[in-house]
This record gives sequence, structure tokens and C-alpha cells, in this order.
Amino acid sequence: MPDFLLQAATEVLSLSVLGLIVIGTLLGIVGGAIPGFTVTMAILVVFPFTFTIEPVAGVALMTAVFVGGYSGGLISGVMLGIPGTPSSITTTYDGRPMALNGEPGRALGIGFAASFVGTIISVAILVGFGPLLARFSINFRPWEITALVVLALTLVASLSSGNLLKGLIAAVIGLLFTTVGYDSNSNVRFDFGFESLESGLAMLPILIGTFAFPQVFKGLESGASKADLDGGGVQSNVQIPYRVILRETMSQKLNLLRSGVLGALIGALPGAGGTVANFVSYDQAKKASRYPEKFGTGITSGIVASEASNSAVPGGAFIPTLALGIPGDLPMSLMLGVLILHGMNPGPLLFQENPVLVGSIYLSMLVAAFVMLASNLILVRWSVRIALVPDAVLAPVVLIFCAVGSFALNNNLFDIWLLLGAGILGYLFDRCGVPLTPLILGVVLGRTLETQLFRGLELQPNWMEFFTRPISGTLFAFAAGCIVVSLVQDGRSRRRLEKMKDKGKGNAT
Repeated sequence: MPDFLLQAATEVLSLSVLGLIVIGTLLGIVGGAIPGFTVTMAILVVFPFTFTIEPVAGVALMTAVFVGGYSGGLISGVMLGIPGTPSSITTTYDGRPMALNGEPGRALGIGFAASFVGTIISVAILVGFGPLLARFSINFRPWEITALVVLALTLVASLSSGNLLKGLIAAVIGLLFTTVGYDSNSNVRFDFGFESLESGLAMLPILIGTFAFPQVFKGLESGASKADLDGGGVQSNVQIPYRVILRETMSQKLNLLRSGVLGALIGALPGAGGTVANFVSYDQAKKASRYPEKFGTGITSGIVASEASNSAVPGGAFIPTLALGIPGDLPMSLMLGVLILHGMNPGPLLFQENPVLVGSIYLSMLVAAFVMLASNLILVRWSVRIALVPDAVLAPVVLIFCAVGSFALNNNLFDIWLLLGAGILGYLFDRCGVPLTPLILGVVLGRTLETQLFRGLELQPNWMEFFTRPISGTLFAFAAGCIVVSLVQDGRSRRRLEKMKDKGKGNAT
């Protein structure tokens, strides 16, 4: 075993860090199990508390929340028919019918086992491909990094189906937030005479406000009683048939491997995440099955494909986050924030400058996978009740945690007002159909884009250098291609909708 892994193991396997991994995993499971709360919300609540602890401990805690959160979504999906997270949508297709057929324990057990295997597969892919990508990108200079950031922003915006313009606007607004305060030459910009703005807008309140507030208010506005949706599905006497689970999981080797690899690869794509991996893996499992007609009726293969894929997403998303400093999805944007606020520099040099931290991420995911499996199997009788927590009780608790966390970062009351303003903006964006992920990615990557852009211009004042260098030129070409493809797809979608409307009018007459 390499020396850095031995040192990382010494830190991760200490009682204090192991305790944090257990706590983080349980919090992730709780966050994932509550419909509408989502993995990202659980991460947002835990995020501020990582600033007062050591970097390895903070990263281990956040990693454990990831692992637990992606597995927790299946609990409400199986027991209520409501996915706890968007990445567990296809789990309900077969998990809920199996529960209604009198086998909720079997459905949950299969999902937990698939989540465990998916996480293990993603760790293997992260260990294998993360350093390779870092070595490839170690020669990236300001021009290539600038192009990479632009590609990430345009790719996320273009994946906002039917909302390319709104996605680009959101990304630009996120970038504008990072221009407030001191620039790279120590000149103050856009402070509007307010002393509080001289040091810039803190990242944490913006991240929490823009995402947390819309989720909380949507839950309150829905007004649906989770108890009414129970339908007899949630039972306090859920029993896990361990032998059946082991036998059925072992019979799904190819499905587990295919879904885990797909989840990790899709997780590495900026803006894709667990929801995309969920649908793609479920679709591929159905196409590969000899009994595709049984999907949606309570088949084991459907649950395995869904849960193995979404639990493999974190490992894949870590690859561009660590190797390039480009977060693969929204939760990884928060992980990037943790690393930056702890003085780390995610990117190609991270594997050389902080190998122990990278090793601690590997080991934390591995340990959290075992904690997740054991916790879910042991605490299943109680965890199924978590899904019924009323939104009216949940919402104020979440908002209080958000406010306390935002204030604790700098002990600055202005950050509370910033949280409120970002929350209102996020809520208005959500109501208007403006995607939030490009906005948040712009906030996270804005400083990097500005620094690398002007560093490149200082080294070579000619703007064409960004487009004539082979790698940066290729990345900019990909960014332009993403926009063109998105425009073509949006045009086709609009024409299809118009034809359907015209057809509907013709039938009405």
C-alpha cells in the first residue's frame, strides 16, 4: 500500500473521524429519505460545520453524507411511491410495486445491497481514473483552464432542457456575483459604497440560499400530507430477508457492473448527475433483459439498476472535481467549496500536493459504504418513518440551520441578509423556470475563470491564443457545439409541440 494511503488510513480510521463518517452517513440517509429534502439539502445543512474541523475530517464528513444520501432516497420511493431524491425516481417503478405486493423488506434490502455495490464500483473507478486524468491535465495552463471552465458552464446550461437561454443567463449572473469586491489587482469593484461588499459576496450563503429556499417553499406550497400517501405501505414491522437479498444480488452481477460503471461515468459529466444516470441505467437494464415487459411490475433488475447507478455517481463526480477543479454536479460544487475554504487547490496538482487528502476521500467513501449498508439494514424499521416528517416541521428547522451555518462562517450579520436575498432570488428563478445549477456553478467557478483568463492575457495579450492552442481550442469548439446541439434540440421540441397542438385543435373541430 502506498505511503499516502497508509497515512490517510491512520487519520480516517481514528475514532473521531470514524464517528463523523457514521454521523454523516446517517444524516445523508435521513436527508435522502425525506421526500423533497434531497441529498443536496442534507449537504447544505452539514456544509457550514466542516469549517471548524480539520480538512480530512471535514472531507470525510461530507463524503459520508454523499454516500448515505444517494442510498436514502429509495426508502420513501419504496414505502410511499415518492422518490426521496430525484436520483431515485426509477427506483419507485419496481420498488413500490414490490412493496405493495407485500414485500417491502425485500425491495429495501435489494436497493441497499445495490447501493453498496454501486458505491464500491465508483470508488474503484475513482482510484483508477482520477490520477490518470490529473496526469493528463497537469500541463494545463491558463488558456486550457479558462476553456475548461467555459465548457463546464455551457454544458450545464445546454443540459437545461428547453431553457438554454435561461441557463446561460443564470450562469452569467453567477459569474457576476464573483466580481463584487477586490479583484486580482486589489482594486475594489461594485461595492456601491457599502463596506460589507468590499470583501466580496461569501460563497456559502449564496449556495445555501439559492438552492435551499426554493426546495423548502415548494414543499410547503404542495400541502400534500405524506401520511395520506402512506396507503398502508409504511410498516413498523418491515423485515429484511437477508438470504433472499444475498441470492438475488449475486444473480445480478452483470446488471450491477453495467449500472455502476454507467453511474460513475455519467457522474463525471458536468451537469448530468444521479437523475440522468438513474434513467439511463434503468433503460439499459430493460433493453438487456430477457423479460423487459416485467419492468415496472416489481422486478429485481429494475431496483438494482436504479440504485447501483445513482450510488456510483459520487465516485464519478469526484474525478473532475479533484483532477480538474471542475465539479461534476451541484453537490460536488459544495465539496469544491469545502476544499477551497480549507486552503486546498483542487486540480491536477492536488494529487501531488495533498495525496493524503485524496487518499482520505477514497477511504472515506469505502468506509461510508459499509456504514451505509449496516445502518440501513439495522435501522430499517425506524428509517421508514423518516419519510413521514411533515414539511411544516421540517422547513423551519432547515432554515434555522442554514442561517446559523451562514453566520458562523464569518460571524457576519451581513451574510444572513445575503442568504435571504439569495434565497428570494433562487425562489423567483425556480418559479420562472430558470435552472439553478448554472447559477451555482458560476458562483463556484467565477474566481477561477477570472484569475486564469487574466493570467493568460498577461502571458500572451493576443486573445486568439485561447483559440489557437490545440487543447483550449478543442474545448472551446466543444462548448460551441453544446450550444448548437441544444439549439437544434430545442427547435425540434418546439416544432413537435406545435404539431401536437395543431393536431389537438384539428381533432377538437
